[in-house]
Amino acid sequence: MQKFKVSIFILTYNQEKYISQTLKSILTQKTDFDFQLVIGEDCSTDSTRLICEKFALNNPEKIKLLPLLDNNIGLIKNYIRTIRECDGKYIAICDGDDYWIDEKKLQKQVDFLENNPQFSIIYTSIELLFKDGSKKKWFPIINKADTQFEDLVFGNHIPSVSSMFRNIQNYNNKFPSWILKYPFGDWPTYLWTIKNGGQIHFLDEVTAVYRIDAGISSEMRRINSNIVKININILQDILNDNEFVSKKEVVTQAIKNLNKGLVSRYNRERKYYMGFIQFLKNTKHMGSNFSDFKMYFYSIYKSLI
Repeated sequence: MQKFKVSIFILTYNQEKYISQTLKSILTQKTDFDFQLVIGEDCSTDSTRLICEKFALNNPEKIKLLPLLDNNIGLIKNYIRTIRECDGKYIAICDGDDYWIDEKKLQKQVDFLENNPQFSIIYTSIELLFKDGSKKKWFPIINKADTQFEDLVFGNHIPSVSSMFRNIQNYNNKFPSWILKYPFGDWPTYLWTIKNGGQIHFLDEVTAVYRIDAGISSEMRRINSNIVKININILQDILNDNEFVSKKEVVTQAIKNLNKGLVSRYNRERKYYMGFIQFLKNTKHMGSNFSDFKMYFYSIYKSLI
């Protein structure tokens, strides 16, 4: 029997200004079940480790601070080692520079997943916190409450700070090793979680705050041509993974869409030569029509105004 209903998965590195607020916002959650904080601290050069150790010392029954590393291993390796230490029925994510503002966030999400077994992931609305202190409510890019693999594969619409998902990892069902090739792991994790079914639910309540431009992951997530190429490569690995065999058709279509979008992204970044080469590749492998030519020239036009 699982001791904890939820494992809260926390990655942190050099976040001494924020990590206390993060941990306090989680420890003050009001639930009728036990939960644990699993902290993967990646050999920070500031006082982040000391702050985490103090919290762990004062909350030994709730906090699992992973052992001190000999050296920094990087975000994705830290991601994998930390999520593997999560043994709750459900996993929630909160990076070390973000925080929660709804003290019943966990309770609401667990109640939903417990009462709706056809759902495997639940996420909520969040606030975006900018460097100048201003905030803005975030709205999902998909205008429907319930989605599935066939929606998520075309792009990640789940803010990790608000997510909770079923923990399906076990001895015979481990995260694929190809995830280690990429700078982030949440989108592949969500896709892996629902590869055999399971829907995604959006709860239209603000439960968390995501800091813009405050951390490494925020920098990595800026949508640019590099991120689009990473997403294409992730989907290529999924396409070659036998665990996703039933999803090959929709994954193939998503790859085509991303390759088309990559042309526009190159042009918007004024990388016109690369955009032209990508357009030729797309035409060779997928064919083209009038709308493709129209989009190609329109993206160039938009980059010039």
